[in-house]
Formats: sequence, C-alpha cells, structure tokens
Amino acid sequence: MIPPVDLSGAAWFKSSYSNNGGSCVEVAPNFSGLAPVRDSKDPQGPALVFPAVAWSAFVAAVQAGEFGEFGEI
Repeated sequence: MIPPVDLSGAAWFKSSYSNNGGSCVEVAPNFSGLAPVRDSKDPQGPALVFPAVAWSAFVAAVQAGEFGEFGEI
C-alpha cells in the first residue's frame, strides 16, 4: 500500500489523444516512482496513486490493444 502523498505540487497533464469530449484522466509525472491519476472533469476530487511501473504497464497494455479498441466499452 502506498502511504498518503501530498499532491499540492502536482503538475497534471492530459494526453494529446484526449479530445473525446472530456472523458479524460490526468497524470502527474513529477513524483519519482509514483503515478498520481485523477479525473479531469473533477480536478478537486480524489486522485489515485499507483507505482510508476504499474502505470507504465497499464499504458503499454492499452497501447497494445489488450483492453479492446476505443469505443468498444
């Protein structure tokens, strides 16, 4: 389990592919070894914090199509 992380200094960004009407996540890459993720529609809401290696594996799986094509959900 990851202990609580102070995200007040997070530098959030959305993917350049996030032009789908607002259903986006934002990631803050400025935390060594961690990947904070939040809903772009609720920037003041909660964030999930993953180990960076887990987030990288998830992104690679999405890029490889392991969860189906976009829009199949």
